[in-house]
Amino acid sequence: MNFDGEDLSHKALGDRLPSEETHTFRDCDLTETDFWGASLAGARFTSCVLEQTDFRKADLDGAAFTGGGGMRIRFNDADLIDVTFTDVDLSSAQFGGALLTDVSFTGCRMIGTALTASRGTGFKLSRSNLTLANLGGCSLRGEHIEGVRFDDADLSGCDFTEAVLDDCRLIGTRLLNTTFAKADLRGADLGQPDDAKLRAFAGAVINQTQAKAILAARGITVL
Repeated sequence: MNFDGEDLSHKALGDRLPSEETHTFRDCDLTETDFWGASLAGARFTSCVLEQTDFRKADLDGAAFTGGGGMRIRFNDADLIDVTFTDVDLSSAQFGGALLTDVSFTGCRMIGTALTASRGTGFKLSRSNLTLANLGGCSLRGEHIEGVRFDDADLSGCDFTEAVLDDCRLIGTRLLNTTFAKADLRGADLGQPDDAKLRAFAGAVINQTQAKAILAARGITVL
């Protein structure tokens, strides 16, 4: 089914969409639309208003979200395999309990987004703003992460083993029990690493400028 420019806000569509069809939503108002448990595999959402849209327990495998978005979208316990989010506002979105496998977030606004307690093999991040986000316990092992802001985000318990962080920011980031073993942090802004951050960075690769800044903050001058 194709929906173009329609106002579907505040409607319950979870059990009204044929499961055997691929659905396309373009320039639609989906404010507080209820897709709870809906079959949306392969669906396309383009430039839609997604303010507080409810995708809980929905099947979104292979779906693509491009542009648009809104605050507090709920993806809790949904299936998101091979899903792409491109230039979407996902601020304060909830992914708790969702199955995230081969999901990509590119150019997204993810301020305050909660990805903690998600399941699956993980996701990819590129050119996105995750200020104040909660990724507690997520795995980004071996990923190439480019242009991502993790300012004041909670990355406690995350696994960045062998990851490459290029043009990323870790200012004010919470790194309790976070692992960066063999990670390449030479292209990241580490902010002012405290002792907890330095413990997290154990085994990581940094550059000379970063090392000098860390030592200088502790009163040690490198000549």
